[in-house]
Amino acid sequence: MHKHVKANQELWNSWTPHHVQSDFYDVEGFKAGRRRRRVGLDQLEIDLVGDVRGASLLHLQCHFGLDTIAWAQRGAAATGIDFSHEAIRAARALASEMGVPATFVHSDVYELPRHLDGQFDIVFTSHGGLGWLPDLDAWARVVAHFVAPGGRFHLIEGHPFALIFDDRRTDPELRLLYPYFNGPEPIVEEMEGSYAAPDAPLHSVQHIWLHTLADIIGALLRAGLRIMTFAEYPFVGWKMFPWMEQRADGCWQLPGGRGDLPLMFSLSAAKA
Repeated sequence: MHKHVKANQELWNSWTPHHVQSDFYDVEGFKAGRRRRRVGLDQLEIDLVGDVRGASLLHLQCHFGLDTIAWAQRGAAATGIDFSHEAIRAARALASEMGVPATFVHSDVYELPRHLDGQFDIVFTSHGGLGWLPDLDAWARVVAHFVAPGGRFHLIEGHPFALIFDDRRTDPELRLLYPYFNGPEPIVEEMEGSYAAPDAPLHSVQHIWLHTLADIIGALLRAGLRIMTFAEYPFVGWKMFPWMEQRADGCWQLPGGRGDLPLMFSLSAAKA
């Protein structure tokens, strides 16, 4: 395993118990069937993926399984994978407690073909996943490996353009923080707590890779996938900047409903 990926794995192991208890993920609300306002499946994701009843679904980088469980509740034979053993342990416990027949596999994305057999009607990944991956070509090959003939890969993620702005400023001004063409080395960020549990007694060091839109689409094309749909949105599924405003549908937008910048994108792909 890549040394920086290993460091991130240990970080997510330390984060997971705090995330399970956090207001951000609101596990008790999720178990009670209340719609989560900060994370999780929203109507855009549901519309992107479509009807999953009776379909096999593989969720990459599932953390502790809320979205995987939600897909299972919508009728999919859902399998979630994550490189954090603490996250997979929590996901299995939660699915068992809720009586939801979701499967969880502990594996790094790149090593998944060694730990999981078969192909899936749907392969899905979403918000905040790609930045933890140093090699998108290897990632895309894994995606293509698991997409069944006639199946689809669905991705919804923060727009690479939006991710280069400073997300720590408290004033409503967009300032460039990172280069768009960043290169192969990760960005090293330090913070107290985590994005979901800022008060957790942890000093977090995370290694993040910024990928361009061409990196993402090019990797999927090189892996033999064909882009079927692509869309960009002036809103995003989480509070990307501290000063964003929440919409009625739970997504976040720039103040005043500014719609002139891409904040999120989605795509669907099939085997060529």
